[in-house]
Amino acid sequence: MNFQRGKKHEELEINFIPLIDVLLVIIIFLIVSATFSRTSELQINLPTAEANAPQEKPLTITVEVDATGRYMINGSAVNGESVTAISSALVKAVGEGKDPTIIINADAKATHQSVINVMEASRLANFTHITFATQVNSGS
Repeated sequence: MNFQRGKKHEELEINFIPLIDVLLVIIIFLIVSATFSRTSELQINLPTAEANAPQEKPLTITVEVDATGRYMINGSAVNGESVTAISSALVKAVGEGKDPTIIINADAKATHQSVINVMEASRLANFTHITFATQVNSGS
């Protein structure tokens, strides 16, 4: 007894979109959780030496700036407060040394311009390694 004689039946289709979604999630999980072996490594045992390597101490130049704006380089006062005077004093203090580290010891009350003058003088003298010295506050 077919009560729907005149109607056509729809063809059944398999919906592949959910299947593809599930497979993509599984593939991503497998890729993320996979461990890859390193096949191009070499096992090398390096030789040892008993001699100690000589330790070179880096060349350091200490520039002190007090609250009144006076400059001292390695304990000697700088004649003048201009950037060129500081730069020439830095070059003189370095002498034949290579690649010095400039350590700036500035007073807490020193002006910002005084510290900038030392940095600019270092730049003019082609000294690029600059650091600042601080002290630990042991009171309050």
